[in-house]
Amino acid sequence: MCGLTGGIELAKKEVINIGVIGAGFARTTQIPSFRACDGARVVVVASRTRASAERVAREFDIPVVANDWREVVARDDVDLVSIVTPPATHAEMTLAALDAGKAVLCEKPMAMDAGETNAMRRRAREVNAFAYIDHELRFLEGRRRMRAMIYGGDIGTVRHVNFMFRADSRAVAERAWDWWSDAEMGGGALGAIGSHAVDTFRWLLGAEVSHVSASLATHVRERPDNQSGEMRPVTTDDEANLLVNFADSGVTEGATGTFSLSVVEAGQPLHRVEVLGSRGALRIEDGGELWHADVGAHEWRPIESERGDLAPGMRDSGWTRGFTRFAREIVTALREGRNHVEEAATFDDGHQVQLVLDAARRSHQEGCRIVL
Repeated sequence: MCGLTGGIELAKKEVINIGVIGAGFARTTQIPSFRACDGARVVVVASRTRASAERVAREFDIPVVANDWREVVARDDVDLVSIVTPPATHAEMTLAALDAGKAVLCEKPMAMDAGETNAMRRRAREVNAFAYIDHELRFLEGRRRMRAMIYGGDIGTVRHVNFMFRADSRAVAERAWDWWSDAEMGGGALGAIGSHAVDTFRWLLGAEVSHVSASLATHVRERPDNQSGEMRPVTTDDEANLLVNFADSGVTEGATGTFSLSVVEAGQPLHRVEVLGSRGALRIEDGGELWHADVGAHEWRPIESERGDLAPGMRDSGWTRGFTRFAREIVTALREGRNHVEEAATFDDGHQVQLVLDAARRSHQEGCRIVL
């Protein structure tokens, strides 16, 4: 990982102590998952506001509430720093944690731009770090079965892919302004969902995106301030549409793709991945339900695959089931003294994803197709 071949040996430990920075997604997904792992203990939590960190600490019996994130990084009893904060903070926190000799799990998108992600991955290489990006969907059983079928030739040569995400989580204009509304903090649908879309196909196809055309939109253009109630401008996208081309790989030839992402669309929520080849197609839904179609059959048939475990107390979704397994594999690797988690997204992967996100923003701004 991070440029290493096969990883290096780390000290084996009976218990992995985890420091968490962030109290949002960490509260709903990461902390419950780590608490469900044998040999793991969340020992400290920090958040932008101490009150938020204190609430999470009480809920999960975390013994220490840090005054700020630097205290988490500096603690001698922390083995793994989990960074679950807005993207604008990722680079500084990650570099500090790496310099302190910690293992790092960084939330996606990796950072604000490819300059930051390049610095992060180079530093991880220099210190031979255990460093991964939280692309937990790689750990869903259905997606792993899908990847095996693609590489096994079940659908032939891949010609086209679709990524469709629809939700109305930010459709209500009365929802308060927050960091997600702020481009300077790294908010928006392209980063939050688009990073998953790019990582999904890089992993499924073993192919890099070669060209990007993108159109971004902001439908809810202002939101009320949480304190004053005054309206504040929204500077991030709540819809993103991308047309992409892929470089040829072992399973692709002249492959194209469409990504349709929206967090302001009513109706049945949708999170679907489709891979269409010369002999057939595969489709997977949010919960990991896998479907297969042969050319000429004109119908989809279900492919049996396990959904995977779900840590206690979490809402059932692909994200939570994926992270339940990812957390377990992280803790197992660290306890066994390994700095490698099979199939996890490395900092090099995160950098490649960021290059595509940067190209998409440039394409939208300049109104042109970008060659990577």
